[in-house]
Amino acid sequence: MGILSVIVAAAAAWIFGAVWYMALSKPWLEASGIECDDNGKPKNGGSPMPFILSAIAMLIVAGMMRHLFMMSGIATLGAGIVSGLGIGAFFIAPWIMINNAYGMRPFKLTAIDSGYAIFGCAIIGAVLVLI
Repeated sequence: MGILSVIVAAAAAWIFGAVWYMALSKPWLEASGIECDDNGKPKNGGSPMPFILSAIAMLIVAGMMRHLFMMSGIATLGAGIVSGLGIGAFFIAPWIMINNAYGMRPFKLTAIDSGYAIFGCAIIGAVLVLI
């Protein structure tokens, strides 16, 4: 596992996120409270900054997961997936829930965002042990 595995894992999770949020765009927009124009596109959208920041965030997550995997000896596909699921479900998803709860956001938003964190980390975990 090296820098290439981190980059590929981050890219895989980022692409999965694009598919996840495209599939769930309507319920996510509704739950997040983002106003849309007549075409269903978010108002004041169009900035590339969220995409850039999310790509950087995926690199950070994949890099830290690589470090944890190396320190823990996680080297098989099953262990990578289960460890990724655990990181997403027991570290990231609860934090999303806390932030959304204090922000009085709908639980649907927590479920959608947490689902991405859980499955995205599983993808990162799988890629890290395969490359």
